[in-house]
Amino acid sequence: MPDFGAELKRRRTSLGMSLTGLAAAAHFTKGYLSKVENGKARVNRDLAKACDLALNANGELLALVAEPVRRNAGGIVGLPDAGRYFVGREAELDALSARLLSLDDAPVGVVHGMAGAGKTALAVAAARRVANAFPDGCLFFDLRGHTPGAAELSPGEALRRLLRLLDVSADQFPADEDGLGNLVRDQLRGRRMVLVLDNVRSAQQIRAIVPGETSSRILVTSRGRLPALDDAWHFPVDVLPLGDAVRLLRSVAGDHAPADDGVATEIARHCGRLPLAVRIVAARFVAGGWTAAGLRDRLADETTRLAALDDGERSVATAFAVSYASLPADQRRLLGLLALHPATAAETAAVEALAGLGPGAADRLVDRLHDAHLVVRDERGYVELHDLMRTFAAEHALPEVEPDDREPAVHRLVDHVLATAVAADELAEPYRFRPVTGLAAPSSVPFTDADGALAWLSAQWPTLGEIVDLAARHRIHDRCWQLAFVLRAFFFREKLFEPWIRTHERALEAARAAGDLSATGMILNNLGMAHIEAGRSDDAIRFHQQAQEQFALASDDRGAIDALSSLAWARLYRGEAESTVADLTTVLAVYRRTGRTRNVVIALRGIALASAALDRFEAAIAAAREATSLAQLPVDQAMSVNGEAWVHFRAGQWADAERRYRLAAEIADDAGSEYERARALTGLGNTAAGRGDRQAAAHWWAEAAEYRVTLNPAVLGEADYRNRLAK
Repeated sequence: MPDFGAELKRRRTSLGMSLTGLAAAAHFTKGYLSKVENGKARVNRDLAKACDLALNANGELLALVAEPVRRNAGGIVGLPDAGRYFVGREAELDALSARLLSLDDAPVGVVHGMAGAGKTALAVAAARRVANAFPDGCLFFDLRGHTPGAAELSPGEALRRLLRLLDVSADQFPADEDGLGNLVRDQLRGRRMVLVLDNVRSAQQIRAIVPGETSSRILVTSRGRLPALDDAWHFPVDVLPLGDAVRLLRSVAGDHAPADDGVATEIARHCGRLPLAVRIVAARFVAGGWTAAGLRDRLADETTRLAALDDGERSVATAFAVSYASLPADQRRLLGLLALHPATAAETAAVEALAGLGPGAADRLVDRLHDAHLVVRDERGYVELHDLMRTFAAEHALPEVEPDDREPAVHRLVDHVLATAVAADELAEPYRFRPVTGLAAPSSVPFTDADGALAWLSAQWPTLGEIVDLAARHRIHDRCWQLAFVLRAFFFREKLFEPWIRTHERALEAARAAGDLSATGMILNNLGMAHIEAGRSDDAIRFHQQAQEQFALASDDRGAIDALSSLAWARLYRGEAESTVADLTTVLAVYRRTGRTRNVVIALRGIALASAALDRFEAAIAAAREATSLAQLPVDQAMSVNGEAWVHFRAGQWADAERRYRLAAEIADDAGSEYERARALTGLGNTAAGRGDRQAAAHWWAEAAEYRVTLNPAVLGEADYRNRLAK
């Protein structure tokens, strides 16, 4: 009789079918089928039947796999019911089943994940799928490692229970654990069984059960990763994909499930896609008394979420509490402090700052929490809490941290984040004024150059904005407005007006609460700049005038001249070009005298644009060229060359405009500024249109549109001209 794997491969290749195609048709994984074809995995009747149908073998492939041997009394299947609603996990089930059948893998596998992730259901489903390949039976028992209100089984008791399931008489039990372990391993040596050891707390609890050479398989489920089981393979179980979480909700709730797909999706998302949470919510729908919208709103509110995830017999909070209660005090403290961080994922250095610990001590605690599936440490250097675990930590762990421990932790976090933001801003904007004092430099930062600093700011700015709010809530007034001020340069570069305004509104409250007139003036001035960029010149002028008042009260000459400069720009966009030239000329003289080169460049750009608006092209071109010659950073060079090109365009000097726009586009590309590049490409389109070449104009405008940045016609001449042509 031919070998099944070889015959399967022969028939598949003769039909010209790939392994991928067979996997899709037979509903088994490609990797598992490859192992079957090469004799590295056992074959059961279910797989043989699926392959037979997929290849139209008319039962000939199925005939190569013998019917399972009728089990004797010792070959019991003690697996619990898999349940009607095992939803999703198709890929995981295939992979786990393949690992159990593989001849290459170790006999012990650990299925691990956070509480409520569905580890037991997956392990039982996999054991049931491969049961026919293990004629001596499949056994299941709960070691109660994380059962609320129950003591976990000791290693000795676990061994005795297993021996009883293996039909060993109690009078044969040795008195000591070593003897019990020897007897268990002897009983398993000659058998082909699957043992599902559920709810295991530690490797020590089952170490004596782990066999040596055996054809049996032991599948362990645990909330811990159990790294001390050196010879085991590990199978992590995550939360469900959102689509599967919705399917599970609808399967369990049946006709009681929300009719609106959008509401069902929101509910599954608020459940954190955790199977236990989804099942509890589904049960609440079945029990009645709740509208879909009402329960959704309870789940959306962090103060009522965990209470909603309790159906009287099952509770997400209780499940988490069992894991939390087993932690030593230092780990419980860190879990509580992590709830203070406003993001679900915190950089490792931020965790160290919160805890007030050095890298080694913090790493040890984070590793233990990671092993317990209470947090996730990833390779990027982040420590992440699942949404529901974060809510649990805020409600249950944080209150156990003393207030005189909590407040210093917040201060350390805010100082760390501000120091890192300052370091990033210094690399990205080296010539910028930063009014931050009394702050120690960070011991290390996750970037080494301007590109790395900008990448860090791009990834972290939402969290940095939340830290501004955190500082405000804890009345850390100076750090609140300082962090907002430091973020302004990045928000300007990326045209992120909403977070720019939101952070500065909080910063304004903080500066006023601190009674710092200069700080209040700086934040008001930055708010005015944000409103300028957003095209709201009247609001901008109001903020700049208020800034001038604050600087005057503070006798702050530097701030006063900056406010006058910003006010002049706001008036330019309101059409007051003459006053703009006058005020910027005054400002320019001060900047030249005080050596503030970057501010000189900004003032010259404004004079060039205002002069062009007044048709004073010779003066405009002179100012624009000087701005370009003095620009120190690539992005400033791109802005200055674009300004030069705009002046040439306004003067009808098409060839000069085109040359400068092309150069600006190249510089912007090198600087990584999509905004300035899109501006330059728009200018090239305008120039082509001015020459009468509509086809070229359409090409350049289309390329500019691909950058998906907003070019506001209220503040950008190129965008205004392009829009007027489109009408």
